[in-house]
Amino acid sequence: MQPITLALAKGRTATSTIKLLKKAGYCFEDFHEKSRKLVFYDTNQLVQLIFVKAVDVPTYVEKGAADVGIVGKDNILETAADIYEMLDLKEGKCKFVIAGKEPTILQKKRLVVASKYPSITTHYFEKKGIQAETIKLNGSVELAPLIGMADVIVDIVETGRTLKENGLFVLEELEDISTRLITNKASFATKTSKIENFIRNLQLALEE
Repeated sequence: MQPITLALAKGRTATSTIKLLKKAGYCFEDFHEKSRKLVFYDTNQLVQLIFVKAVDVPTYVEKGAADVGIVGKDNILETAADIYEMLDLKEGKCKFVIAGKEPTILQKKRLVVASKYPSITTHYFEKKGIQAETIKLNGSVELAPLIGMADVIVDIVETGRTLKENGLFVLEELEDISTRLITNKASFATKTSKIENFIRNLQLALEE
């Protein structure tokens, strides 16, 4: 029986997902956090697990290189991949927010916004009818308003501690974020029973 291919990113998401998969009956005995291997199979050869960068998970699924993927909602929104979002695994809960030094900054006619998520940022401000220039940064976006590089930032926050320590405040909440299970549209049509069984087993594991 041909296994379904699951795309997953290494890191905190992988650790919690491997535990969930084991509860669901999919045990990857040769997996360990320090392994450099990129492909694993569960003991029953039902799932082929491939490790990719988090931001690439939706692309691997959309293009059919993986049948299903487990990834944060932030990466799904940023890539705008043409996939099915099937299940909220309720891991890694956080929020997309706009943050800045003062609430009145959003009243400016034109904003400069720093973010790791330029597509989400651009789309949001266009939808609101606000003129905004988006600057893509790969890290420490909180620094941008502090040095005058940007008026505000769009980022994901879990506790808000980093914002507070840098004198920034949440000005607006945009979206709830958590880990989701996604599937390739063609795979869902051709491997329906396998994928539905996989989803069902994950749901049962989440309810335990």
